[in-house]
Amino acid sequence: MIDMLTAKDMQRLLQVDRSTIYRMAEAGRLPAIKVGKQWRFPSDQVDYWLNGQTTATAPAPLPAVDPAPVGDLAGLLPLDCVQLIQDSFAELLRVMLVVTDLDGNPITQVSQPTPFYNLLAETSHGHQVCQETWRVLGQTPALKPRFAPTLAGLLCARALVRHGNELKGMIIAFGIAPGEWPPDAAAISELAQFLDVDPASLDHAFEAVTRLTVAEQERVLTTLQHIADILAHIVTERSVLLGQLAALDSGKTTG
Repeated sequence: MIDMLTAKDMQRLLQVDRSTIYRMAEAGRLPAIKVGKQWRFPSDQVDYWLNGQTTATAPAPLPAVDPAPVGDLAGLLPLDCVQLIQDSFAELLRVMLVVTDLDGNPITQVSQPTPFYNLLAETSHGHQVCQETWRVLGQTPALKPRFAPTLAGLLCARALVRHGNELKGMIIAFGIAPGEWPPDAAAISELAQFLDVDPASLDHAFEAVTRLTVAEQERVLTTLQHIADILAHIVTERSVLLGQLAALDSGKTTG
């Protein structure tokens, strides 16, 4: 008989929260089978999967945030569903994706995190650096997605999520290598000092940065807008449903 690991076992093994384990299993990113309503993980396949991982594939956890008001994007989206959509597109496009509000605050976990992102997430201010980059993107006046250089020259683009006439947030693709890559030794040393990380670790992380052809970059920009349109549709439909439920509750109260 093959030994089966539970979600709790996998949580301890990968050092991520249980919802991340479930999302990875649902997306096929972990060797898993469903027994009734419970996920189980064949230990021999998990060992093989772990041995094949040269870098962490589980999304780095984001800082805890307070529950968002219903009018905010986080309150308007079914986040578990959106995470699965985002993870699927990220795998298809081979880029990191995240959904944020217009201030750059993430409301989903980063999909397809690269070693460089994971290295940032481990630093004292790495998340702040990312969020500041995303905040600036939210203030960019361009309506259509386009690539712009960010930290270390890595390319980043965003598509805006609308609700009626209001802009509610963004879907962001980031961490894509520019034409000239990687940076020279002096630039790596300077960045390592700024981030307070080992230059050798940074150099190693840069080797695994996503490289895309011009055609692939164009595909990312086009698909990014499609994802934003999907999210906008979900927001609209969910807002209508919440309004109908509120009207029903109000009718019951007055009745």
